Amino acid sequence: MALLEVIALDAWDAVAAQEGGADRVELVADMTADGLSPSPATAAEVRAAVDLPVRVMLRLRAGFAPGDLDALVSTAQRLRDAGAQEFVLGFLTPAGTVDLPAVTRIVEAIEGAPWTFHRAIDHAADRKALREAVAGLPSLDAFLTAGAATGVDDGIDTLIAERDAPQRLLAGGGLRLDHLPRLTAAGIDAFHAGSGVRHGGWDTPVDVEAVRRWRAAIDDLSA
Repeated sequence: MALLEVIALDAWDAVAAQEGGADRVELVADMTADGLSPSPATAAEVRAAVDLPVRVMLRLRAGFAPGDLDALVSTAQRLRDAGAQEFVLGFLTPAGTVDLPAVTRIVEAIEGAPWTFHRAIDHAADRKALREAVAGLPSLDAFLTAGAATGVDDGIDTLIAERDAPQRLLAGGGLRLDHLPRLTAAGIDAFHAGSGVRHGGWDTPVDVEAVRRWRAAIDDLSA
C-alpha cells in the first residue's frame, strides 16, 4: 500500500490526519524555520491522541547544521521519554556534505528507532555521495526529498531517477496532487503532504477532507 505521511504541528493536526486516512504523521514545530523539534509535552499529546506511527523531528534551529550536539542528544532523550518511537533528522557541513559524525551520534542516541533522513539531501553538494555515506547507519528507512532545494516542481526528474534507491523515497516539499500521476507511474509509492492539506497556510490546521482527497488520489493511482 502506498504511504501517505502528513505534517502535524499538534494533536489536533494528528487526529485530522488520521481521520483523513494518513498512514503516518511527521511531528514538527515552527514551520517558519522549516520544522523544528516539538516539545516533549506535544509529542506525548500526539502519541496519546492517535494510533498512527509518529515520526518526530530532531532539529533545534533553522538550516542544516546540527548546532549544539549535546542539546540535540538531550532533546532526543526527552522525546523518547515522552513516547517518541520514530524520528526525522539530517545534518550537513558548511561544504554541503553530510555531517556524518553528527548524524551518527544522534542515530546512536535514538537507539535503533526507525528514522528518515530529511530534506537536507536536497541541499547537499552531492546527493549520491550523501546516500552512500549514510547507507550503513542503523534503522534508516527513508529519504524525504523533493529532488531539488526549490521543491518538487524542479526536482521531479531527480525523484524519478532515484526511485530504485535502497531506502524508500518519500516525495515531499512543495508536493501537489497534480504531481502524483507522474510519480506513481514511475513507481514512487510514498508521499509527504504539508501545506497541501491545509487551506490557509501553516497558521491553519490540517483539513480532514483535504487528507481524504490525497488518500483517494494516491489509492486510485496506485491501484
